[in-house]
Amino acid sequence: MSQGVMSTGEGMRIFPDVEACIDCGGCVVACKRTWDREIHNQRIDITTMAEGQAGPQGENANKTDRLAAGERPGETSLPMQCYHCENAPCVSVCPTNALQKEDDGFVTVTEDLCVGCQYCLSGCPFGAPQFPDSNEGTAQLFGTGGIMDKCTGCRERQEVQKGPACAEECATDAILVGSAGEIADELEARDSGPFFNEEAMEIIFGANDAQLFSDQ
Repeated sequence: MSQGVMSTGEGMRIFPDVEACIDCGGCVVACKRTWDREIHNQRIDITTMAEGQAGPQGENANKTDRLAAGERPGETSLPMQCYHCENAPCVSVCPTNALQKEDDGFVTVTEDLCVGCQYCLSGCPFGAPQFPDSNEGTAQLFGTGGIMDKCTGCRERQEVQKGPACAEECATDAILVGSAGEIADELEARDSGPFFNEEAMEIIFGANDAQLFSDQ
């Protein structure tokens, strides 16, 4: 497995290291190839913020340190996908229980229960829910979002001790997979840190595990 994949399966978390991401798109290609996704259906995307803006210490220096100091980090690329949050807002707003936080930590979708209301899209702060069929067939006829689709965490791969395709093929190990403690330790070893604010970290990891990152 790649350096970014420290453990898999039950209790795993997925989290980005913005200091390592170079916006190469390898993760997007790996996901599409592995799961045979259509061109317009991306389970992972790379969001670029402050594009073209240099930070006070140059293009690629210590983005998370700058944030902690209240400074602008400059152009920052961030792999965005379902982080299988501990306190997943998508689960709490779904009116049909189509979304569930499973005992092993994965957030799953039951397609037969999804009615395309898109409440999950409004609730998720990370843009994970996708509605690739919103303009086709019955979804278009009835004005719904169609069936929601999102990153699965490559659950099937993890069940056989393989890492998610995006993480395994990331050239710079910018997608970290493991327990909250393993991810926090790896970021500290890299002299990196989380790019998200305290509220987002508590959504992703829960209040107790989020504290692992603030203690660094």
